[in-house]
Amino acid sequence: MEIKGILIPIGGNEDKGGDEREQNQMEYIEEGILARVVRESGGKEAMIVVIPTASRIPVEVGENYLKAFGKLQCKNVTVLDLRKRKDADLQKNLQLIRRADCIMFSGGDQSKITKKIRGTRLHHLMVERYVNEGIVIAGTSAGAMCMSSEMITGGSSKEALIKDAVLTESGMGFISNLIIDSHFIRRGRFGRLAEAVAKFPELLGIGLAEDTGLVIKQNDWFEIIGSGMVILFDPRELRHNNVKLLDPGTPMSLVNLKVHVLTNGDKFNITKRQVKVLPLDAPFITA
Repeated sequence: MEIKGILIPIGGNEDKGGDEREQNQMEYIEEGILARVVRESGGKEAMIVVIPTASRIPVEVGENYLKAFGKLQCKNVTVLDLRKRKDADLQKNLQLIRRADCIMFSGGDQSKITKKIRGTRLHHLMVERYVNEGIVIAGTSAGAMCMSSEMITGGSSKEALIKDAVLTESGMGFISNLIIDSHFIRRGRFGRLAEAVAKFPELLGIGLAEDTGLVIKQNDWFEIIGSGMVILFDPRELRHNNVKLLDPGTPMSLVNLKVHVLTNGDKFNITKRQVKVLPLDAPFITA
């Protein structure tokens, strides 16, 4: 089935919903990434709906998005501050999503997004518009991690690759063949994502560095944007994966886990598992 919408998961910058630094979370989006979101959404006249549901400080975060999009001369930006699950079924909120060209999920706690939105009328409308129309769904940190069908919800980087150290639950299901982690380089989440793909070897693991994102089109291929890198784990050719045999708390072993390190302008075909990298002499373009 051809998907008409576009996903733009972004790696984030600040601790997810943990402290006052979240007020500055827009700083992680260099103008290039945010400008790319606007461009994919149809330009400066696009209707952008910001959903700060994941955040502990949704009012401040919403205001920061309004300012950031305003710097790009976007005038049609609205904050949809969903505090309770019943808010996702209100007719006025459904109407807002029906008119949106872009939905932008903030960072914070990804479980708040699924708890308050997944399975509601609003969620079903988002999925319908993503599949059948050209709507853009973007998100940073928690807003990126929630996009997949299987979603990482927690797990210490230090304890990763110990069976059951990584916690997962059902995500928003916009894309089914990826599992996404954010703040990947700075927080040393290599082991966390490796355990996730060992647990779900049919999925590709996507580790997003900060100020880095993907533009996923037709649910089939993506392009890397931003100043950092994407670490991609392809477990398809694993020759040894003992996760199902181990007791909880036991160290795991994986053999032949394929890893790609991709940067700005590189592309990857999700279905064919093919990498297309820029020539070595290609100029760097932010987004």
